Amino acid sequence: MVTMLDDKINTVEITTIFKALSDSNRLRIFAELMNGDSCNCELRDNLGLAANLLSHHLKVLEKAGLVKSRRDVIDGRWIYYAVNIDRITYLHDWMAAFFNPSRTQSSVLCGPEGRHECVDNL
Repeated sequence: MVTMLDDKINTVEITTIFKALSDSNRLRIFAELMNGDSCNCELRDNLGLAANLLSHHLKVLEKAGLVKSRRDVIDGRWIYYAVNIDRITYLHDWMAAFFNPSRTQSSVLCGPEGRHECVDNL
C-alpha cells in the first residue's frame, strides 16, 4: 500500500516544515504573520522577542518556505514579512489528506489475536 510519505522529497519537505514550526517562538511568529504582513519592529513589539532572536527564527521560517520577505521599495532598510500562500496552501491540503480519518482501516492482526502468524515474528 502506498502512503503519502513514500515519496522521499515529500517526506523531507513536510519534516522541514514541522521542524520549523516545532519551536514555540517560530509558531508564534508564524501565527502573527497569518494575521497579515508585518515588519521586524511590529513583530518584535507584538511578540516581545529580541531583534536577533526574531531574525534567527524568521530565517528558519524562510528557509522552510513558510515565510517570504521583501524590502521596502522606498527605504530598503525596512523588511516586510508575509506567509508564503503557495506553501501554506500545499501544507493545508497535505494535512487535510494525511489526517483524514477515512484513511484509517482495520486489518487482520498478526499472532494469536488475529489467528494469523506473521513470518517476521517467528
